[in-house]
Amino acid sequence: MMELLSNNIFFSAKIQLTFIVGVFSFIAFFAGCLFPQIASFCLSIFVSSEASEKAEKLLQPYRHLIGLAFGLGFLEIVALFVPILDDYPVIEKIISFILTIEACWLVIRIFGKYIDDSILESALKSGRKANSELLNLAKYTAYLAIVFVGFIFFAQTHNINILSLLASLGIGGVAIAFASKTTVEQLLSGVVLYIDHPFYIDDYIGLPDGTFGRVESIGWRSTKIRTSGKGTVIVIPNNSLTQMNIENFSGAKKVISILYLNFNRKVEAKEQALIEQVILSSTKDIFGLDSRSSRIDFRTINHQDEIRSQAQVSLFILGSGKVSMELRRQLLEMATETINQKLTGYGIDFNIEEPTIYVDAPVTI
Repeated sequence: MMELLSNNIFFSAKIQLTFIVGVFSFIAFFAGCLFPQIASFCLSIFVSSEASEKAEKLLQPYRHLIGLAFGLGFLEIVALFVPILDDYPVIEKIISFILTIEACWLVIRIFGKYIDDSILESALKSGRKANSELLNLAKYTAYLAIVFVGFIFFAQTHNINILSLLASLGIGGVAIAFASKTTVEQLLSGVVLYIDHPFYIDDYIGLPDGTFGRVESIGWRSTKIRTSGKGTVIVIPNNSLTQMNIENFSGAKKVISILYLNFNRKVEAKEQALIEQVILSSTKDIFGLDSRSSRIDFRTINHQDEIRSQAQVSLFILGSGKVSMELRRQLLEMATETINQKLTGYGIDFNIEEPTIYVDAPVTI
C-alpha cells in the first residue's frame, strides 16, 4: 500500500514537473521571439542607432526560429540537469538533436541574409554588379561548415565516436580531389579571383594573347569575356587567368583624338588602304594608345566644285593622370609629323585641319 502511494506521489510529481517545464519552455519561446527587439534596444543604448536598425532588420524575420531555439535550449538544460529524466536518456538525445538541427538552420538563414544584404549594399555603393556565382559558392561552403560544426558539437557532447567516420570521409575526399585535380584548381582559382578582384563583371580587360573585351561573368570554374569587335564569347578557365598579366581598362580615362586629313583630290581605294596602313603603323607604338580601337573613315566632299577626299582619324588614348595624358598628346603630335612625312614621300598631298579635337570620354565597355 505504501509502495503504491509512493508511486502515485512520484507520478504526480512528474506531471507537475512536466507542467512547470512546459510553462517555462513557453516563456523561453516568448522571450526568444522578443530577442530581436531586446538586442536592438541594447545596441541603440551601448553602440549606435544604425547598428540597432541593422540588427533588428536582420533578426526580426527569424524571431519565431529564435524563440524555438530558446525553448528547445531550455528543454535541453532541463533534460541534462533534472534527475527525473535519468531513466529516459533517449529523450535528451532527441531534444539535443532537434536543437542542433534548428540552431544550424537558424544560423544559416541569418548568415545568408547578412551576406545578401551586405553584398547588395556594397554593389549599390560601388555601382558594380555582384558576382552571384562565386557568392553562392562561398555561401554554400559556409553553410556546409556550419552544419559540420553543429554535427561535431552534437557528437562530442554525446560521446559518439566520429573518428572512424571522419577518417573514411578524409580518404574519400582525397581520392575525389585527386581524381578532379583540374576542377579543384579552377574552383580555388575562382576564389582567388574573388578575393584579389583583378577585375569585376562589366570591366574592360586585355590579356597577353590579344584577347580584349568585356567581362560577362566570373563563374566557379571559368570566366566569360565578350570580345570587342567580333562580339564572340571566350570562356577562360580561372586557373589560367590567375597566371596571366591582366590589363584592366575600367576606371581609366579615355581621350578621343580626332584628326581630319584633307586631300587635294579624290583618293582611290588602294591609296586609302595605304594611308590607313601608314596611320596605324605610325601610332601603334604610342604608349597608352589603344591601337585596336583606332578608326579611319574616308568620305567624299565637294570643295569649290571639286571632288575631294577627307579622312577622319579617331585615336583612343587611355590614361589615368593629367601628366601622363599630356605626355601622350605630345607623342601623338610627333606621330602626326611622321604620318605627314611618310604620306608626302608617297606623293600624297594633304593638309591637317587645326586644331586637333580632343574629347574626354569614359572607357567604352
